[in-house]
Amino acid sequence: MIALLLAAAPIAEMPGGDAARFAACAQMAKDNPKQALIEAQGWATRSRDVPARHCLGLAYAVNEQWGPAAVAFDEAASTAQSNHDGRAASLWTQAGNAALAADDPTRARIYLDDALNSPVLVGQMRGEALLDRARADVALNDLATARTDLDAGMGFVSEDPFAWLMSAALARRQGDLDRATKDIAEASKRAPDDPDIGEEIAAIAAAKAAKAAPAMQPAPAPPK
Repeated sequence: MIALLLAAAPIAEMPGGDAARFAACAQMAKDNPKQALIEAQGWATRSRDVPARHCLGLAYAVNEQWGPAAVAFDEAASTAQSNHDGRAASLWTQAGNAALAADDPTRARIYLDDALNSPVLVGQMRGEALLDRARADVALNDLATARTDLDAGMGFVSEDPFAWLMSAALARRQGDLDRATKDIAEASKRAPDDPDIGEEIAAIAAAKAAKAAPAMQPAPAPPK
């Protein structure tokens, strides 16, 4: 049905309301990302409501235009917030992820702060947003805050191997090799074949070896 409607009219002119238009947008984003962006821009020009802005963000994201995607998701979230629409927190999380992909951790942390300030964001979604904010913290070299966010996030997603991997890598950077060893073991238990976990195991082993190596003694001076 969606395919027939897509063939018949642009997304902005489809019958069936915003839910049907957004479903068509999401499907087109999978099937034809470039056309989806054209359609999304057309819809967003005609309407500044949440589904149109969300569609635009999604279309930018699938085309890996991360900066504009973050802006579109933020605009959708801000509109949702002003309308007391519970989708705002999820949209700010998407904005944060897009900003991280755009190598803009400062803006990512702002968006994720907005998401985490919402009481709607609970359970696994809250945990994942905290992990994302920890990624932004690390990118900003704010390792102490990253540890706080990461520990809080792991309370919600304790079975996520990526969370344990992040924690191990952060502990290594902070010089806590005991915790790094413990956490990478938890990650490996949950995803034993993950190559990133294997790389972190090697990095921790190298850090331990470097720490254990005796200090280099200066060579004796030649006899006079």
